[in-house]
Amino acid sequence: MKIRISILFFLMVLFSVIQIASAEENEYGIVRAWFNGENATVETINGIKLKIGQPIDVKIEVISKIKGDASIKLKEPGVTKAFDVLNGPSKEEEWITNMNIESGWSKTYIWTLTPNGAWKGGNAPLNILVQFNKGINDKIIQFTIANPYILDEKYTGAAATVTPAPEITGTGAPTKATPFLPVIFTVGVLLLAWRLKKILR
Repeated sequence: MKIRISILFFLMVLFSVIQIASAEENEYGIVRAWFNGENATVETINGIKLKIGQPIDVKIEVISKIKGDASIKLKEPGVTKAFDVLNGPSKEEEWITNMNIESGWSKTYIWTLTPNGAWKGGNAPLNILVQFNKGINDKIIQFTIANPYILDEKYTGAAATVTPAPEITGTGAPTKATPFLPVIFTVGVLLLAWRLKKILR
């Protein structure tokens, strides 16, 4: 009995990890992210140190699987806001809303941000939040893009200027399907459970 409870607990933990790892996609849409050109969709970018005033780029691609609405927000989970938006389609914590989109719709957004000095000597996570609405139903995709460490030093390189950056829109070409990781993990877990069941008999 204890072994079955242990196996059940193991499977629950594994499924929760799978959900976190595949948080960039659900049945309503897909969200991809890049931090300074590095893919930040499945795994948060860690180990980066930034100086105050050092510009960084965040790129987000949103793809809809539904006919409805899509809203996007760049945000920080902390109380003290560590970044200022130099260029981009919105400020932090400001929604960008796309109404009456079709299934297959896609759009790419690019922000240039910089540590503002309000928070230093620690990590400052940067998150993306996308809400897809289909009638009265909604699904949210939210994950941490990067978790850089903000140094107590001023950046001495070339400064970025504050000008609005244009949005990059989809080309109208059909979007490529992303690998469906939850299916692979689910099949693996089921095979493991089946194998353990045979061993325990």
